[in-house]
Formats: sequence, structure tokens, C-alpha cells
Amino acid sequence: MNYKFITLVMILLTNTGISFAQSAVIEDFKPSSVNQPERQFPQVNSQGRVRASIAAPNANKVKLDIGGVKYDMVKNAAGVWTGESAPQDEGFHYYQLDIDGALVPDPGTLYFYGAGRLGSGIEIPASDKDFYAIKDVPHGLVSENIYFSKLTNAWRRCFVYTPAQYTADAKTRFPVLYLQHGSFEDETGWSSQGKANLILDNLIASKNALPMIVVMDNGYAYENQKSISGDKVVRPVSVFEEVMMTEIIPMIDAKFRTISDREHRAIAGLSMGANQTMRIAMNHLDKFAYYGGFSGTSNYPSSDEINPATFLDGKFNDGKAVNKQLKVLWLGLGTKEQNPFPDSVGAFKTMLDKQGIKYVFYESPGTAHEWLTWRRSLHQYASLLFK
Repeated sequence: MNYKFITLVMILLTNTGISFAQSAVIEDFKPSSVNQPERQFPQVNSQGRVRASIAAPNANKVKLDIGGVKYDMVKNAAGVWTGESAPQDEGFHYYQLDIDGALVPDPGTLYFYGAGRLGSGIEIPASDKDFYAIKDVPHGLVSENIYFSKLTNAWRRCFVYTPAQYTADAKTRFPVLYLQHGSFEDETGWSSQGKANLILDNLIASKNALPMIVVMDNGYAYENQKSISGDKVVRPVSVFEEVMMTEIIPMIDAKFRTISDREHRAIAGLSMGANQTMRIAMNHLDKFAYYGGFSGTSNYPSSDEINPATFLDGKFNDGKAVNKQLKVLWLGLGTKEQNPFPDSVGAFKTMLDKQGIKYVFYESPGTAHEWLTWRRSLHQYASLLFK
């Protein structure tokens, strides 16, 4: 036996990132938990690999596109293409199929609004999935609330979670958390991909969080533009802060049994929503006593040193005043997130430290800029509210 040749091959495989252990696929695939009813594909195995399958007999090339990487699929005699990905991180991921260059959703899955479109999603079972699992506990209600916005001159909607106690006791009033999505997502994200209602159900049932109302609105709100003659292109002006303060909050306080003071009102958001909600909170500290930023702050995307005298019009310049006004200033980030998020959050934390401002920082182990990071963040943040 030529041991020198075998050793050379093993060295080459190691240097190219390939190993015999990595190449072995464990055949314990099971249908994803977010498949359409009775659909067997896509599937996930214990390694976190995703296996997709689609009938496309006339296609010339089909790929599985997930996590920014495309994996070739193979066609059998019946015209069915099948292929699998490398192991994926735990949690929820968007993906799509590339059929002869056309990017399309996988018809086997439920559809989720993310990346600016309705598309496919996959759940890689997480080791800590118990905190957002459906359990035999009292469950709250997520209701769709449609309203007309004078600021945008358009119909809008928000989803409102009311805890099980809300219907059980018709007299009690509840604190409110305003919870925002990220870029290219919408008001459906937190109760669909984010499992916010299940997270709150389980926290409240275990007495690790107080019963609260959660309001999830659409962060895209633009000023009603008058028609403009000529070819001039006008960038739409965001009025989400104004919509939140003058339309959403008054509507929620009028329609639901809220406790409508700052000590019982919190706000949080992920990524783009973290930026928006920080600005709203700091501009209206007479209305909010709690802030949570999941994978983002208002200095995004800059990682430059923050001057507290000018940042957000000096809202963080007086550290003692901020500590007195904010009962909880909370920041969360996944350990696998890539820049600009770690740098921008890091620069913000450095500024807080220099100003002597108290905050809670949480790192989600093994997750990137994705929903498991934000589920864990909500789980940690909500447990600190209104206590």
C-alpha cells in the first residue's frame, strides 16, 4: 500500500477544507416543521443539512440557494431534481430554488415575507427551541388591526398580541411593548418567523415575564407625496416616528386596555427596527421607559467613535439623566454576525461605557443576523420588562 500517496491526499483534502467526516451525509432526514401540509420536502437531517426536491422535467439546471450559497441538484429519470446543502446554523432561514436562472420559492414550504418578497423558509431545529415551542399553557391572541393613516394617506395594519389574561379578566389593564421588524420584512414577521406570541405565552406561563400587550406594526411609512411634473425623482420621506407617536400609540391606548404611562410602555426592534425604535425612544423619553435593540443601534452602519454631544442630538450626553429615565437599555447580537453589525454595536457600547450609562448586553451563541438571534433576544428582553 502506498502510504505516502494516501497521506498526500489527506493533506490536500484538509487544506481545501474537506474531510471524510464532513463528506458523509447522515440519512435521517425528516420533513421541515414549516412545510405545507403533507409535503415531504424540503427535509432536514441531524447535521442541519437541507434536502430539497422538485419536479422540473424540462429544466436544464436546478440549484438550492440558501445562506448565500447555491448547491447543485440532480435530476432522476422521472424529471425530479434533488439535492442538499451543507450543514446550516440552527434556527429559521430563508431560501429559494434556482431553476435555469429563475429564482423561485419552493412549493413544498409555507411562505414567509422576508428579503422583500414572499418566499420559502426552513427551520433547522435549535437545541433551545423549547422556549418558543407550542406547549400546553394558556395562549394569547394575535389580532389583525387595520387603520387609516392620515400621515401616509393609506390603509395600514398592525398585529397585536394580547396575553391569555386579557380575555380571562375583563378589568385588568396591561403594559405595552411596541416591537418592530427589520429591513425588507413587515408586520407579519414577529408573529410568524419570530414566534413572538409563543415566546410570550411560555414566559408568562412560567412567571418569567409579566403579562403584556405586544404591538407589531410596519416600519415602512412614507409621507404622502403630491404628484410632481417632469422627470424629477423624489426620495420618499419616512414618517414612521410620527405615525407611531400620533396614530399607532393613541389607537392602541383607545382600543385596548393599556396602562398608558411611560413606566408601562416599552419599545424594541431588530436591525432596521433597532435603529428606528432607538430614535423614537430617545426622542420621546416621556413616553418610553424601556428600549431593546436587537442586532442594531442608531449609529448603524458606522463603526466610528461616537460623539455623545452630537449623536442623536446629544440624547446620550448626560449619562446620569439617561440612567434615570431608562429602566432598561438592552442590546443583543449573535456571535456569528458579520460587520457592520458587531462594529456599530461595539462603537455604541463604547460610547455608553464612557458616559457611564447602564445597559444589558446579550450574545446569542452560534447565530448570525437571523431570526434565532432575535427570538432569543426577545426572550431575554421581555423577561426584564415592567418589573
